[in-house]
Amino acid sequence: MSVQIRQAVIEDLKQLTDIYNHYIINTATTFDIEPYTVERRKVWFTQFAPTGRYRLLVAEQDGEVLGYACSGPFKAKQAYETSVEVSIYLKSMVKGRGLGTALYMTLFELLAEEDVHRAYAGVTQPNEASNIIHQKFGFESVGIYREVGRKLGQYWDVEWFEKDLG
Repeated sequence: MSVQIRQAVIEDLKQLTDIYNHYIINTATTFDIEPYTVERRKVWFTQFAPTGRYRLLVAEQDGEVLGYACSGPFKAKQAYETSVEVSIYLKSMVKGRGLGTALYMTLFELLAEEDVHRAYAGVTQPNEASNIIHQKFGFESVGIYREVGRKLGQYWDVEWFEKDLG
């Protein structure tokens, strides 16, 4: 069966949490340190909707969530509301199959219909795959925060990318 890109539903939350927890435990991709319980992750899930700026999409095949892409608030202050922060997380076994591209393509098609002016992505460095996909979608580097986070016993840089959606 082929991969379907669709809006996430609450029944996906366990699989979404498992995917994200893999990155918390094993990588510096996210600066979260402690894995989430499904119950704690519900707060994150509630920010997304079927319409509007904040979306959560999943790539699913045969009932298995293989990854997700989302757009959420860039900053809490109201003047930032037309800017979103985007991210993609995939199961490690499916990387390189074009799922990130399919997820972002669908996400940006949906955001084109919304009042969104800019998209931002913070990428822990080094991360060649993430850098490549963001550049593929027209993101440009706007700067690097040097040694901004400490995880796994070392400091990490975060490069910020920006995409004009207006």
